[in-house]
Amino acid sequence: MHDCPKLRRGPAANIADIACLGLLLACLASPRAVAEEASALTGAKGSLSATEGAPSASPAGTAFTMTRSTRRAVFSGEPASKDARRVADWVVDSGDNGSLPFVIVDKTDAKVFVFDNQGRLQGAAPALLGLARGDDSVPGIGDRELSRIRPEERTTPAGRFVAALGSDLDEQDILWVDYADAISLHRVITTSPKERRLQRLATPSVLDNRISYGCINVPAKFYDAFVKPAFTGTNGVVYILPETKPIGEVFPFYEVNEPTEVAAPGLH
Repeated sequence: MHDCPKLRRGPAANIADIACLGLLLACLASPRAVAEEASALTGAKGSLSATEGAPSASPAGTAFTMTRSTRRAVFSGEPASKDARRVADWVVDSGDNGSLPFVIVDKTDAKVFVFDNQGRLQGAAPALLGLARGDDSVPGIGDRELSRIRPEERTTPAGRFVAALGSDLDEQDILWVDYADAISLHRVITTSPKERRLQRLATPSVLDNRISYGCINVPAKFYDAFVKPAFTGTNGVVYILPETKPIGEVFPFYEVNEPTEVAAPGLH
C-alpha cells in the first residue's frame, strides 16, 4: 500500500502471503484465456452477430427471435456510468469473475461498486485514488520508498486483478489488488490531517478525490459492511476502469444486448 509506511509492501514482505497469492492466481483463468473465450463468443469485431442462433430455414415473410440468453449485473437503482455498467454486464454474462465476488472501480467517477458472485450489487461508495492520472504502474514501484515516488508516478493502474484479503504490518486487514506493485483497497487513511481525506470523500465533486500514492481509499463503514464480508473466506476479482486508455484496450468485453427480433435471411 502506498499511503502509509506501515502498510507498505517491501523486501521484508511475508513469503507465505506471496506463495498464497501465487496459488490464488493459478486458480483463475488468465486474461488471455478470457479474451480468447470472449472472442469466440462474439466474433472478430467484438459484437454479437445479427444472425447468431438463426435457424437453418425460416418460412417466407416471417421473423425469428434470437434465443441466446443474456445476463446482466443488478445495480438496484444505484447510479453508475455507462462504462461501469458495460463492464459489469460483460463480467456477469461472460462469467469472467469465475463465480467469485467482484469489484468495479470507476476512476473517472471516483466510485467503487461491490458485487456478489451472481453480479448483484451489495454496495457502492466514493473513493480516493492515485494523485496522478494514468492507467499503468511504474515498473518496480512496489519496492520503492515513498519518498522516492514522484507525484506523477502516483497512479492507480487499470485492469483485471485477482484480489484477496491480507493484512498490513499492524495486522489491519486490507484487500490486496496488485501485490507486486503494492496496490490495495482499504479503509481511508486519516493519519495526515492536512490531506483532508475524510472531507474529500464527503464532497460531491470528484475533482478532489485524487490524493493517494495509488491505493484505493473507501469509507471505513463501507469497507467493513461490504468489502470485507464479500472477500472473507474467498478470493475475488477487481476491475479498475481506465481513464486515459480506451476501455476496449484494457478489457476484452463485448456489449450485452437484449435478444432482438431480426428478419430471416433473404428478406428485405
